[in-house]
Amino acid sequence: MGARNSSDIKRHAVFIGLVWPEPRSSAAGQRMNELLRLFAAYGYSITFCSAAQETEYSELPEEIEIHRAAIKLNDASFDVWIAVQKPDIVVFDRFITEEQFGWRVAKFAPNALRILDTEDLHFLREARRISIASHPSENEDALINPITLRELAAIYRCDLSIIISEVERMLLITHFQIPMHLLYTLGFLRTLAASHTPELPSYTQRHGFVFIGNFMHAPNKDAVNWIKEKIWPLIRQRLKNAALHVLGAGMKNGDLQLHRPDEGFYVLGRADDAVEAISQARVLLAPLRFGAGLKGKCVDAMQAGTPSVTSSIGAEGFIESGAEWCGFVADEPETIASHAIQLHENEVLWIEKQRRGFELFKNLFASEQPTSEFMAHLQHLMDTLDQHRKRNFIGAMLQHHSIQSTYYMAKWIEEKSKSTMPR
Repeated sequence: MGARNSSDIKRHAVFIGLVWPEPRSSAAGQRMNELLRLFAAYGYSITFCSAAQETEYSELPEEIEIHRAAIKLNDASFDVWIAVQKPDIVVFDRFITEEQFGWRVAKFAPNALRILDTEDLHFLREARRISIASHPSENEDALINPITLRELAAIYRCDLSIIISEVERMLLITHFQIPMHLLYTLGFLRTLAASHTPELPSYTQRHGFVFIGNFMHAPNKDAVNWIKEKIWPLIRQRLKNAALHVLGAGMKNGDLQLHRPDEGFYVLGRADDAVEAISQARVLLAPLRFGAGLKGKCVDAMQAGTPSVTSSIGAEGFIESGAEWCGFVADEPETIASHAIQLHENEVLWIEKQRRGFELFKNLFASEQPTSEFMAHLQHLMDTLDQHRKRNFIGAMLQHHSIQSTYYMAKWIEEKSKSTMPR
């Protein structure tokens, strides 16, 4: 990846995190650290801040210099802080963060380019969750939900929104008529991690199945329950000694109670290294019934050389319709189980699908062109920010009303907090 010239003026990017990144816990944590590395590679000084508490699993990239800051919700101290920072760019981590801090950035750092990193479209994920038990004809109606209104408003209020897949960008353009100049598709940036995959276990050295995903993320929890109830019994009917290892951060007691060694169903908790853990299995099971964005577990499986059986939602954004997957795509329990057994038992098929996974990974991440084009686009927006904002009248209108309404609500909360403090 090309970096900015050292002679260029150093710009400052402030990232406002919904949480502190946990790259070993979720794809969202990996995604944030990928963006931090990208901006650092192009010569930006970086400050990362969040109102959340750091955890033992919080981790920012160690190889780059990042200034850390703790900020407060509904507190005027942020206004002073952001004004002193004089950022050229402010990146909001998901629409909730933009709702909380966007109006303050607009008021006290008005010249900063405001970018929303959507991670995935939360309203689309919610619509699919609503639609699971409904008739397919009701799916489009489910797209209009309270989260839709909030997320689209945040997109309009920002100068640019990063969309993780072209499928989601086209949904915003065609279904909701969001102007194209407010959106930019930028997928995972795994080439930035400079990770080296060791020699991978062969087919004969691997055993069983694996599922991995953060259990704080509802689609993962739903998928594991669905596997346990509908899919795993079908696999065990034909593979009596088969084992499934369920891995993931954020498990509660109720999740751990799914652990059934006598059924070959092992619920084991967090994995320190997702790629290494997946590389021990022959097949990744990822039958997600709802969700959005690109699925980090599928990318990890490609890198681990592990074919996967996933759903249409799991494969969304990675391949064109009708293209070959690095495993199988299916949405019904019987078909999922049948394909999973095929992959597990047929070495020739397994090697073919593994090879396809390596091809997909290379196609998705080998080129540095998307990152250089993205950073060039940001530079262009900063150079033409006034003209760019004049094209976004709806955003200006929403920003105006947001500042007015949120300002007075925030002031009320501040005063209430002061009045309840011990004297």
